[in-house]
Amino acid sequence: MEQRYLGKSGLRVSEVGLGCNNFGVLDVESSRKVVHRALDLGVTLFDTADVYGNRGGSEVQLGRLLGARRKDVVVATKFGMPMDEGGGGASRRYIMAACEASLDRLKTDWIDLYQVHRPDPYTPIEETLSALDDLVRQGKVRYVGCSNFASWQVVDAQWTAHDRRLHGFVSSQDELNLLVREAERELIPALESRGMGLLPFFPLASGLLTGKYVPRADAPAGTRMAVMKRLADRYMTERNWTVVERLGAFCEARGHSLLDLAFSWLLSKHLVSSVIAGATKPEQVEANAKAGHWKLGHDDLVEIDKITKAA
Repeated sequence: MEQRYLGKSGLRVSEVGLGCNNFGVLDVESSRKVVHRALDLGVTLFDTADVYGNRGGSEVQLGRLLGARRKDVVVATKFGMPMDEGGGGASRRYIMAACEASLDRLKTDWIDLYQVHRPDPYTPIEETLSALDDLVRQGKVRYVGCSNFASWQVVDAQWTAHDRRLHGFVSSQDELNLLVREAERELIPALESRGMGLLPFFPLASGLLTGKYVPRADAPAGTRMAVMKRLADRYMTERNWTVVERLGAFCEARGHSLLDLAFSWLLSKHLVSSVIAGATKPEQVEANAKAGHWKLGHDDLVEIDKITKAA
């Protein structure tokens, strides 16, 4: 597994990271198999959040399963979503308490990448960054990042950090895939101008880019699209089916799978530090880890743009 730097930081992460949102929902033994297979394959980035796994379950399982291998990996977690009726947020009080709780659940003394899960409209960004800066100086956090920020919020946060001489964000975690490319308009240029890395989530568009769904047919029972109607309504559109069919033909003509294309296209972007992909089975981890090995040429990328932007 190749490694990349996270933005302009000194943190190196595997090109494909493991999204741990299923931990805490899966039983411990199932999660153990996924974690151990990821480690065997050279995956070093494990991305979770305090709210994952029914509020805390993901961090608890990850901390338990990494054990002595904790020192060999990069653990990224997030804060800000409501953990109880008291709500979430990014105030100093909340950040300090949330960090201690995550450290305890993860059974670790430090968090490699601590990310604001979403913007807090009620807290000045200077207060958020000041609290995170204190955690970095205390050694409890190595680097900080953001997620789901608008481009102007990223620029505002980085300007504030520079102006106040605080540690700024080294990365941003946002949705980007062959079907959802809105981040390319303003967010990615903003990240590039500030030297930040991108950690794209939903690289497979909630499974639509795996090839397991039949165009314009009901989702198979038990799949994410069948269980979560909001995802099906969002992704299973006529426009997306058209794109998927054309991309499938593109891959078939070149002897690759749609899964290969989904990962390789993201990794063709120098700004992408690691592709975050969840898994519930070891075989999925293995397939994801191998999928990014297709080196797309200039002509390939031009053709992909025509397919995805014309529909």
